[in-house]
Order: sequence, then C-alpha cells, then structure tokens
Amino acid sequence: MLFRAITTLTCSCLLATAALAQQPMGNMKMDQPAGKALPSPKADASVKLNGKDITIHYNAPSVRGRKIMGEVVPYGKVWRTGANEATTLVTAGDLKIGTLTVPAGTYTLYTLPSANHWQLIVNKQTGQWGTEYKQDQDLGRVDMQTHTLPTPQEVMSISFQRTRGNTTELHIKWETTDASVPITAE
Repeated sequence: MLFRAITTLTCSCLLATAALAQQPMGNMKMDQPAGKALPSPKADASVKLNGKDITIHYNAPSVRGRKIMGEVVPYGKVWRTGANEATTLVTAGDLKIGTLTVPAGTYTLYTLPSANHWQLIVNKQTGQWGTEYKQDQDLGRVDMQTHTLPTPQEVMSISFQRTRGNTTELHIKWETTDASVPITAE
C-alpha cells in the first residue's frame, strides 16, 4: 500500500513537472527546448527627441569566454545585432540616422560589421526571428563609427548617448567594440 502511494505520488510529480516544462517562462521562446531559458535577456534603449519616443527592443547576449568580433559575430556578414528575436526600432517621429531618412514607424535593425568599419541596416520587415534577414526589405544602410572600448564589455548593449535637443547617438557595444551613428529628429 505504501509502495503504491509513493509510486502514485512520484508519477503525479513527474506529470506536473512535464506540464510546467511546456509553459513559456520569462524569456523562453515557444520553439526553444522545454525548460531552457534563453541566455540573452530582453533589453530596451529609449530616448525622446522633439517630444517623440524612440525605443529599441533587443536581446543582450554575453561574451561567456568566447571570441566575439570576427567569430561569433563574423566579419563581412549581416548580423542580427543582438540575440533571439530581431532587434526592433520603434520611432514615433521621423529621423535622420546618419545620412538615412527614416519615417516614423517600426523597423528591424541589423549590422554589417568588419574589423574597422560597420554599417547599420534599417530593414522594413518586422516580427521575425533575428536570423531571418531579407535584403530586399532594406530601407537603407548607413556607415557607423567604430572605437575600441578601454575595457571589455561582457554583455552587449544598445544605448542612446550624448542626447541634446533633437540629436543623440546610437551606440552598440560588445566585447571591445563601440559602433555608433548620430541620430537627428526631423
């Protein structure tokens, strides 16, 4: 009798655990293995220019002992600029990103990195997984400035810096790279 009760309890616990593993948790994407949270947490960067909100939604990967630039992020290939879902730019106002005119709306950001030159790609396709890049959907590309960070940065970040009036700078930092481009509200 005791053995049967323990067996029933054990089976019930296993079934409950299996059911919970099927539920989305935190940053888990539905097509990820059950019970495995994505290692790159969701993050946002926001700024207000001319009273209009600009927000970038992305997932922030970590170095975790890997060589990033040139290996995890290969040179000469379009990179999703983050991890997991595509990095999304939402702007309530028209922008000039570098030399590229970007109307108010929602876009996906990609980058094309090289050892000493980066391009930011603003793409009209939205809602896709980060690796689903379609070049024919590009709104345009713009050159970015690159600098070497004085100390390595473990977690990738996207931020707005040096914001004044209707201008700011978009910075993408990871490992020892800081790629930036000016943004002006139109």
